[in-house]
Amino acid sequence: MNKVKYLLTYGYAEIIHDLTVEFTKKYILGDLSSLSSLGIGRKPDYRQADQMNQAARSGKQNIVEGICQGLTSDKGVIKLLGVANASFEELLTDYEDFLRQNKLEIFSKDEKQTAEFRGIAYKISNLSNLSSLGEFIEKPKLFGNPQDDANYLLTLCHLETYLLSKQIKATEEKFIKSGGYNENLYNKRRDYRKY
Repeated sequence: MNKVKYLLTYGYAEIIHDLTVEFTKKYILGDLSSLSSLGIGRKPDYRQADQMNQAARSGKQNIVEGICQGLTSDKGVIKLLGVANASFEELLTDYEDFLRQNKLEIFSKDEKQTAEFRGIAYKISNLSNLSSLGEFIEKPKLFGNPQDDANYLLTLCHLETYLLSKQIKATEEKFIKSGGYNENLYNKRRDYRKY
């Protein structure tokens, strides 16, 4: 299995990406009658849906590209994880905007529902929930109402940006302690020439 699939940041990114596609189909692109029956007074917004889906995809793909660059460039890893983090911050803001603009409650991090959302996320992202091919056995799903769904994705985005910040910091510390790929190659070449 690809080592990227073992990363918690990748697991959350995949969940966020898949659920964002589902969310935008249902609440951003849904037909007018279905949206108004949910209390959402808006027409389909193709641009907004595309931007949200692209932010979710970009975040996930930059994690993959960054980790793959880790063989040759810690600086590349740091840069691409930073881009991933920025994509999820953008998406996080989209979910806050959705809730605010539709006069829906934004749950605080201390609310019982937010704790439940985190518990579901921990369970789904756990390595024991991955098949031998790195696919989720229990699939993530939305709850079926706009307020809970947007708050669930908001919680996932907060978890993701927190974990990415920690991953970036750990990579920076590794780079400071052991140097970069080019620096280490130079030192090996210099040591080799001494003999």
